[in-house]
Amino acid sequence: MPQSRLTGSRIRERRLFLGQKQSALAKAVGISAAYLNLIEHNRRRAGGELLQDLARELKTEPRSLIEGAEVALLGALREAGQRMPDLSPETHRSEDLAGRFPGWSALIAAQHQRIQDLEQLVDALSDRLTHDPELAASLHEVISAVTAIRSTVSILTGGADLDTEWQQRFLGNMRDEGRRLSSAAQGLVEYLDAGADQDMAPVVPGEELAAFLDRRDHHISELEGLGAATPHDINAKIEALIAKAGRLATAAAKDFARHHFQRYVEDAVAMPLPAFQAARAELAGDPSRLADRFRQPLPSVLRRLAFVPAQADEQPVGLVSCDGSGTIILRKALPGFALPRFGAACPFWPLYQALSRPGHPLRAVVEMPGPTSRRFLCQAVCLPREALRFDQPPVFEAVMLIEPYDEAAANSAERPVLPVGSSCRVCPRADCAARREASLLSADTA
Repeated sequence: MPQSRLTGSRIRERRLFLGQKQSALAKAVGISAAYLNLIEHNRRRAGGELLQDLARELKTEPRSLIEGAEVALLGALREAGQRMPDLSPETHRSEDLAGRFPGWSALIAAQHQRIQDLEQLVDALSDRLTHDPELAASLHEVISAVTAIRSTVSILTGGADLDTEWQQRFLGNMRDEGRRLSSAAQGLVEYLDAGADQDMAPVVPGEELAAFLDRRDHHISELEGLGAATPHDINAKIEALIAKAGRLATAAAKDFARHHFQRYVEDAVAMPLPAFQAARAELAGDPSRLADRFRQPLPSVLRRLAFVPAQADEQPVGLVSCDGSGTIILRKALPGFALPRFGAACPFWPLYQALSRPGHPLRAVVEMPGPTSRRFLCQAVCLPREALRFDQPPVFEAVMLIEPYDEAAANSAERPVLPVGSSCRVCPRADCAARREASLLSADTA
C-alpha cells in the first residue's frame, strides 16, 4: 500500500492523543527525537519496519497511520479550489492542508458546501418567483390595491371642486382599498413564511404529488406484487394509498396521483420487482436489452429503472419527463443534475431533442456546469402517450433517464460531451446559443 504524504501528521496526532512525549517515542523505536520530528512534519518517510514499530508503540495499526486524509474532505477542498481558478490555489497540496490544519480544512469544505446550497436555493427561488401562481396572485392583489389608492389620491388632490358626497365616496374607497392592501400584504407575508418553514411548499397539484414521491424516493412498495390482483383490488390499493398520504390534499393532486399510481402498477406488473432487479444486474442496466427481455416500451423501462430501489453495487439514477409542450410533468432528482421545479429547462437536454424525433431513442453524455463539472449519461425517448387515433393528433411524452457517467468504467468508445445547464437564469454558460435570459450567477461564481 502506498504511504500517504501525511503519515507523519497522523503519527503526531496519535502520539499527542496518547499523551506521549516526542523524545520518549523516539527512544522506544530507536531513533533520535530530531529524526522523529522530521517524520512528524512529513519531511521524512518512515520505512516499513520503523512504521511497524511506531504503530506498536502508538497502539494502533500501521494502516491507520498510512491512510490519507478523508476522501470526502480532500474532494471538497479540491472542488473549493477549482471554484475560483484565477486565484491559483495549490490544489495539489490539499492533503497537506487537511493534515496540518484539519479545522481550517473542515471550515473551507463547509463553506464550499454552503455556497453550493445557496446556489441551489437561488435556483429554486428564481424558479418560484417566476412561476408560483399563489405568489403571482398575491402580488397582483397588492399592486391592484396600491393602484386604486393612488388613483383616488390623485383625484382628491387634483384641485377640482368635489361636493361632500363624492369626497366621502372617494374616502370610503381609499379606506376599503387600504384594508384590501393590508389583507393582501398580510397574506403574502404568511405565505412566504410558510414556504420558508416548509422548504418550498407545494404550490400546484403536481407539486403535491412530487413532494409525496420524493419522500419515498419514488418507490411505492404498496403497489408492488399486484400481478394477481383484480382491477377492483388495485383501485382499492390506490385509494387507500392516497387516503393515508397527507401531502395529497387537493382533489387535483389526488387525480394526478391516481394516474401516476395506475401507471406505476402497470409497469410493476409487466416487470415484477425480483425479476427486474435480477435482469437489471445481468444486463448491466441497459434499457434496450431490458425492453427486449420484458417486451415493454422504452419509457416504461426507463421509469422502472428510476423507481426500483438501487442495489448495493448500483448507483442511484434520476428521471425527468415532459409533454409535447416541453413542460416538465415528472422528475426524480439526482445529485449534481439540477432539475427546475417548474418548466423552462435547458433546451439542449436529450429530453427535448427526443421531442423532435419521436420513436428514435437518444443517448448522450452531458456535462453540467460548476466548479467541478459533472458528467451524466442521459437516455431519452419520445412516444405517443396513448393509442393513436385518426380523429385527433397524437399526444407525445418524452422520458429521460439520468445516470452518473463513469468514464473509467465506460465500456464503449469515448463519447462526445454535450455542455448543458439547468435553466437560463442559473446557468453560467455565457456563450450558449440557446440562452433566453441573463443568468443570475456570473461565471466566476459557478
